[in-house]
Amino acid sequence: MDAFVTLILILDSTVRLSVPLLLACLAGLYSERSGVFDIGLEGKMLGAAFAAGAAAYVTGSAWNGLLAGITVSVLLALLHGFASITHKGNQIVSGVAINFLAVGLTALLGQDWFRQGGRTPQLPSEARFNPIELPFASALADVPVIGLLYSELLSGHSILVYVAFAAVPLTWWILFRTRFGLRLRAVGENPAAVDTAGISVIAMRYKAVICCGILCGFAGTYLAVAQSAGFIKDMTAGKGFIALAALIFAKWRPVSAMFACLLFGFLDASAIRLQGKALPLIGEVPVQFMQALPYVLTVVLLAGFIGRAIPPKAGGVAYTKER
Repeated sequence: MDAFVTLILILDSTVRLSVPLLLACLAGLYSERSGVFDIGLEGKMLGAAFAAGAAAYVTGSAWNGLLAGITVSVLLALLHGFASITHKGNQIVSGVAINFLAVGLTALLGQDWFRQGGRTPQLPSEARFNPIELPFASALADVPVIGLLYSELLSGHSILVYVAFAAVPLTWWILFRTRFGLRLRAVGENPAAVDTAGISVIAMRYKAVICCGILCGFAGTYLAVAQSAGFIKDMTAGKGFIALAALIFAKWRPVSAMFACLLFGFLDASAIRLQGKALPLIGEVPVQFMQALPYVLTVVLLAGFIGRAIPPKAGGVAYTKER
């Protein structure tokens, strides 16, 4: 029974840790399916996290924090679109610039505004997205197996957790069952044919990067206002890049992306759980190794286990309208 409880606790941590990865991964999915590669997921998440933490502290409202996080993330997404879509700049360079811009600005503004080493003051409970207890969770808590699964694993998460997992079937439906999704995928595969049909390639790609910005805003807000009690300098810690890896691992499919993010979240949760503990036949593993394990396994999985991942054919290529 102790092993089962431990497994449930690890899975509970897996869900919490995979949420920012999942939101960022779905954000990249919209952008890259339209042909706009986005290395700047990390920067948009970081900018959103700072804006959300600052706004939630100043206004005392988590919802205002979410609105601020989405706004800043969409503005950064539009900046990326302006550089790479309107001016046909290199999408990789533009994304990297977004990352550097976010890292520098969040540290500078955080120190200038709050004087706490680049972080925001700790948020009070009413300014955060607190855990939601599902109906009958307390009553079922003592029921063997099912009670623990329901009360610990399914219940007790913030609303953004449920939004993140609800976004998976919604994204699948939008991409594969709507006219907008068909056009979005077509723009990423053959923009010239879409243009010939009278559909604006530029407008579709801008819509895609806006969707990307909205989801990155949710991801950054989750980090600062739900998972933590405020913004911490560089708190994304490479999650945007792991989300990109999960997107490639999932071969640009939303349901596969969810499982890929859960896998990376499970690796992270296991690494945290095993820190300082002795493993059979190995002994105590250094903390630094356990902290690096998710990133090492990310590289290993991408290098040898995904097979051939074929991105959208027009991905990374600026479209020039033929006259």
